[in-house]
Amino acid sequence: MEALLLGAGLLLGAYVLVYYNLVKAPPCGGIGSLRGRTAVVTGANSGIGKMTALELARRGARVVLACRSRERGEAAAFDLRQESGNNEVIFMALDLASLASVRAFATAFLSSEPRLDILIHNAGISSCGRTREAFNLLLRVNHVSPFLLTHLLLPHLRMCAPSRVVVVSSAAHRRGHLDFTRLNHPVIGWRQELRAYADSKLANVLFARELATQLEGTGITCYAAHPGPVNSELFLRHVPGWLCPFLRPLAWLVLRTPGGGAQTPLYCALQEGIEPLSGRYFANCHVEEVPPAARDDQSAHRLWEASKRLAGLEPVEDDNPDEEIQPEDPGAPSLSTSLPEEPIVSEFSPGKQRSQDFSKLTQRIQVKAEPEPQGS
Repeated sequence: MEALLLGAGLLLGAYVLVYYNLVKAPPCGGIGSLRGRTAVVTGANSGIGKMTALELARRGARVVLACRSRERGEAAAFDLRQESGNNEVIFMALDLASLASVRAFATAFLSSEPRLDILIHNAGISSCGRTREAFNLLLRVNHVSPFLLTHLLLPHLRMCAPSRVVVVSSAAHRRGHLDFTRLNHPVIGWRQELRAYADSKLANVLFARELATQLEGTGITCYAAHPGPVNSELFLRHVPGWLCPFLRPLAWLVLRTPGGGAQTPLYCALQEGIEPLSGRYFANCHVEEVPPAARDDQSAHRLWEASKRLAGLEPVEDDNPDEEIQPEDPGAPSLSTSLPEEPIVSEFSPGKQRSQDFSKLTQRIQVKAEPEPQGS
């Protein structure tokens, strides 16, 4: 019996050490009051996104929950208003699987909201589920749509500088490898999904890096943030039903709460003095070194150019037949469509002098105004 108690005590002690040193997230500090500022958080109806939005609302920000499901998004907005005591929490529909929905969200936001100080790309998927698309759905949701949304919302970010863009990534980026000849190929089977998820998280890190270079000197800073191992819907969403009862208790013991997972994204959004670290990758509320593939400036720029085509910001060029690019949703309006009303114009302006010309990226882009899509 004594041996049993001793063993139980040792196990408990080991768990406490592991929890407080590896699992429990350090609390976020940063700016105390956000009154008069506006933040957009994607995927904020649950998990890390909801906890991130809650903290921003508690600090007085006007918070826009950009979510796919109208029902869940409006319910989350109501919960956050009640819990934070801040009535400036609203829902706006955004489906990152659809480029047309991203443009519609940007159109609605720019016409209804006078400012944007913080943009947090939290939403993401780890699996395609039963959905079968003719493109890489994981890359579309986790990278291409955030890339497009950032581009379209730049006018407000510039106007409100100093402002910040936070891209929620993952330690899975260390397993990523971008094959630019198959970047947008459909993902089939769980093995390909695991690989595609890691690739999309690597794309997040490279995007933050290149975005910081493009926006140097504008007052907009950008960061990639790893929330850590979190017990959220993303963890169990695609686990077989029969396995969930076994995994839930384990997840509760060894994974962070969504509130803990929100700390590093909040740190990147709010911490003063980290502006010189724009473009870097953060974990546990401090900057962390990344593997060579995630700090390769040539790959970051190549991804940038490919992302412009995938997002429909630039026409597909025929001189690169190996790269199969499908920029538009079926039936989605073209970015070049001329309309009688005033178009939305957004421009990236390069910071450092680079060897390649980015002038195409500063061309005026006409976006067709659409009614706000319904959440599904």
